[in-house]
Amino acid sequence: MPTIVDVAKRAGVSIATVSNVIRSTARVSTTLRERVEAAIEELQYHPNEIARSLKVRQTCMIAMVQPDITNPFFPEIIRGAEDKAFECGYLLLTANTDEQIAREQEVFSTLRSRRVDGILLAPASGTNSVHIQSAIEAGIAVVCVDRAVPSVKTDAVLLNNARGSFECLQHMIQAGYKSIAIITGDLKLQTAKERLQGYKRALRAAGLEIRDDLIVEGDFRQESGYRLAKELLQRTTRPSAIFVCNGVMTLGVLKAFEELRVRCPADIGLATFDDFMEEMAFHPHLTTVVQPSYEIGKRAATMLIDRVEGKLTGEPLTVRISPALIQRETTKRP
Repeated sequence: MPTIVDVAKRAGVSIATVSNVIRSTARVSTTLRERVEAAIEELQYHPNEIARSLKVRQTCMIAMVQPDITNPFFPEIIRGAEDKAFECGYLLLTANTDEQIAREQEVFSTLRSRRVDGILLAPASGTNSVHIQSAIEAGIAVVCVDRAVPSVKTDAVLLNNARGSFECLQHMIQAGYKSIAIITGDLKLQTAKERLQGYKRALRAAGLEIRDDLIVEGDFRQESGYRLAKELLQRTTRPSAIFVCNGVMTLGVLKAFEELRVRCPADIGLATFDDFMEEMAFHPHLTTVVQPSYEIGKRAATMLIDRVEGKLTGEPLTVRISPALIQRETTKRP
């Protein structure tokens, strides 16, 4: 296996020059750079990144820790983060916690042993954050994505959830719906709390009563959407519309509609967070709050790499990205 010494000999330059060409750490003349690059190609030389990481204490690896790989929202975040990581010369690892704090703790332990430079974290629901604080104290940069951890100060790239649900409810009320039920996510999660806050704010602004019986708590998973939608639809007096706080639960809601032969929007209105439903060619088309998932991932990776490389210093920053409301057929009253 060729070494950097072999490359230097073949190109007729010093080892330092080869290193500068590989790492772009210093200016090298065009002539010397071309000679080094030709030697690298001829010898099929690959730098020893493990040895380099031990020397410079940087592995050029970052990780994305997410709570639910089956949720289509997160793969788009990963794609945005991975594109940015690749652009900057970093490898992105991914791990799924299945919304379990214990598993998240194990993942953090493994990533620390692999010496990753930073972690993008969409935290699982729970209150234990010792492992996150410990990683930060060990010098690992952490950026929270989509969800923040109130007990730990980290950089974060979050969606303006309250604004998204407020604008959607405002639209539904203007369309003529008055008794609007909401299927929330796990209310221990910041995202679920904020979407409920926006819902309540819209009702107050319209002078409508906030009814506890129309607020039902799910867990952002399909089964809870199905179960809670059936419960709402089988009431003696059903709501005039349902606002669902993520697309995965909406799949369950649609299953309940089908089983109970409920027509939308003829019998009931429907709106949801997440726009992946349109890819499933559902008719009528769903009114949705669109989350810019790719942008969230890319912004978060940019922030993380800037922290790792010392370009971003000082107190942790929080960036809020606004969603967009797309009004479609499921909120058009017949």
